[in-house]
Amino acid sequence: MPLLARYAEGLFWLARYMERVENLARLVDVTQTFESPGLEAEAWDALIRIHADEEHFAKNHTVLDPEAVKHYYLLDTSNPSSVIGSIEAARTNARTLRPIISTEMWKHLNVFHRELATVQDWELRGDALSRLCTRIKEAVQTHTGITEGTFFRDQGWHFYELGRLIERADQTTRLLDIKFHRLAPNGREERQLEERTQWGGMLRAVAGYHAFRRIAPVDFSGDQVVSFLLADPCFPRSVRLCLSQAEWHLTQLRTSYGLRGTLTALEQIEEMRGALLDRTAKQIIQDGLHDFLDAMQRDLITLAAVIGRAFFRDWRPAEPEVATEQSQSQSQSQSGGGSQSQSQSQGTTLRSTADGGITS
Repeated sequence: MPLLARYAEGLFWLARYMERVENLARLVDVTQTFESPGLEAEAWDALIRIHADEEHFAKNHTVLDPEAVKHYYLLDTSNPSSVIGSIEAARTNARTLRPIISTEMWKHLNVFHRELATVQDWELRGDALSRLCTRIKEAVQTHTGITEGTFFRDQGWHFYELGRLIERADQTTRLLDIKFHRLAPNGREERQLEERTQWGGMLRAVAGYHAFRRIAPVDFSGDQVVSFLLADPCFPRSVRLCLSQAEWHLTQLRTSYGLRGTLTALEQIEEMRGALLDRTAKQIIQDGLHDFLDAMQRDLITLAAVIGRAFFRDWRPAEPEVATEQSQSQSQSQSGGGSQSQSQSQGTTLRSTADGGITS
């Protein structure tokens, strides 16, 4: 059966929003756990910088208060990238996808949405916040498990996985970009233990602490963490593995379904993988880790745009102007900034065409 382009796009963004929810919960939980006494504002400022939300946050907050940051990323409906904003967007997509997603996926998303709507401000403090973040992470993991066990493996599944993998790689690069420069060793012996603790916190933020400890020496260094998060071929959240899996899904769309519009995206992934493997982590750090991650984030935005232009309805995302720009939201990817409901009225299907695009 042919897949409607609006369904392909909806699945792509459903996966991105759910992945974003889990990443945010991890970052908030780890930020609170490892904030240093007297330096709380600095720790929460890093969270804002990871998502490039400095300007948007400053519009409603004159002072960087930790409590305000927690509310901004968990419950603030004015922040489209917040947990509550992302789950609302995910549910909106799921509603349009009812003909193709499983009943179990739809039911769980509804239950998750209702639970988040009942969260109170007091749950954003102390141990209650950690419990809330755990509930959010487990709910997303439940969604992932339900999807794995019930979602039909056709074209739609490949687009769902592409969205999840691109979002995951993007979040890994953003976390590493901000945290590395705050954690880079300064040569003072008395700070070595604290630095290792902070590196451990960053690994926990990407659910990679135990995986890293399986392969790393006891006295590990920062460049080994960088190598693990960027180029490890086995860690699920490493940029390299995300790109490899995205390449496989694109190849399946090309070979099994005849969607020749995947060629440009496959070439983009090959270039990104070459950049990852061309140099060691030490060489990347010496040459400028920020510049490297800056380019990688731009490449991920370009990869999403290439897929969107080839297969979705009317994808015209603005070109990224700065490296720290947050990944596009779905509304920003609509032609002229139109709403989702307006643009999803189109009924194009994904087919093999001469130019690899979509046809009516």
